[in-house]
Amino acid sequence: ASRVLSGEGVGQMVVSVASGCEIALDGRLDVRSVADVRAALYAAIDAGAGDLVVDVSAVETVDATGLGMLLGADRRAKLAGRRVVLRDAGPRLLRLLRATRLHRVLTVGGYRRVASPP
Repeated sequence: ASRVLSGEGVGQMVVSVASGCEIALDGRLDVRSVADVRAALYAAIDAGAGDLVVDVSAVETVDATGLGMLLGADRRAKLAGRRVVLRDAGPRLLRLLRATRLHRVLTVGGYRRVASPP
C-alpha cells in the first residue's frame, strides 16, 4: 500500500508499506510530512518482528524534525526488540548523519533482502 503525502507548495512524501518488515520513503522528510511518516513507521514497528528496513534511497531532503522522528522510531523499535535499518541512504543523507553523529545511533545498511532459496 502506498500513500502520497503532500502540502501546498511542498514536495511530496510517498510512504510504501510492503509489510511489517519493510517501508520505502520517497520525497522530503520534513516538518510537513513527519507526522504521517511517523504513524506509518510506528504501525509497522508494532505489526512486525525482526528488522524494519526503511528504504531511504528516494528521500530528497531531511530536516531536523525528520531526524528526530527517525530517532523516535529507532527508540520505539528497540523497546519492541527490533531495529530500524536505513537502507540505501544517499550521499546527502549520509553526510547529514555523520555531521550530526547519528550514524553512531541509527543503523545504516546498504543491503537488500534476498529471498531464501527453496
